[in-house]
Amino acid sequence: MDLTGKLLIAMPGMGDPRFDRSVIFMCSHGTDGAMGLIVNKPADLRLGDLLAQMDMACEDPAVAQAAVRFGGPVETGRGFVLHSSDYSANLHSLKVTDKFSMTATLDILEDIANARGPARKALMLGYSGWGPGQLEAEISDNGWLTAEADSDLVFNTPDEDKWEAALKSLGIDALLLSASAGHA
Repeated sequence: MDLTGKLLIAMPGMGDPRFDRSVIFMCSHGTDGAMGLIVNKPADLRLGDLLAQMDMACEDPAVAQAAVRFGGPVETGRGFVLHSSDYSANLHSLKVTDKFSMTATLDILEDIANARGPARKALMLGYSGWGPGQLEAEISDNGWLTAEADSDLVFNTPDEDKWEAALKSLGIDALLLSASAGHA
C-alpha cells in the first residue's frame, strides 16, 4: 500500500483531538514511515504576518491575507508549501504527483510574495508523521479512510467544508458515520 499523493480522512472518534475531522494530503509513504500535511486546519496566522516576521515584503493584499494552516504536530515551527506542479523551487521541490508538489525552502515564500510562485498553493506550519507500520496500524484500527486527492478540494474548498467534501468524494455521508469501530 502506497498512499503517496492520496488523502487521509479522519474517522469520527479516532481519539486524537489534533486530528479530529482532519484531511491530510500524503506527501510520502513507504516502508520507512509516512509524512503528510493537514489541509483543513487554519492556524491563527496570515501569510503576510509570517512574511513580515521574516522581513519579506508582500505587495499583494490577497497574498498577505492567505491563511496559514496547521500541517501537523511535528516541527510546528517549520513551514511547508503544498502547491501545484507548475512551480519548482530553485533549491528543492518534491514532486508528489503530476498535480501536486511540496516545497519547504524559503525561496518559495519569496517567490509567492513577489508573484512568481505556484498558481495554487497552501502553506502549513508543521507536518504529520508516522513511523514504520504506524499509519497502516491506524488505518487497520479504523482511524482513517483514504481517498484520491483532488486539486479543487485541496486548494479551493473552504477549510471548514473539506472533511465532508472528502467523505462525499467516497460516496459517504458524514452523518451516517459512527464513532465506534467494528471488524467483520
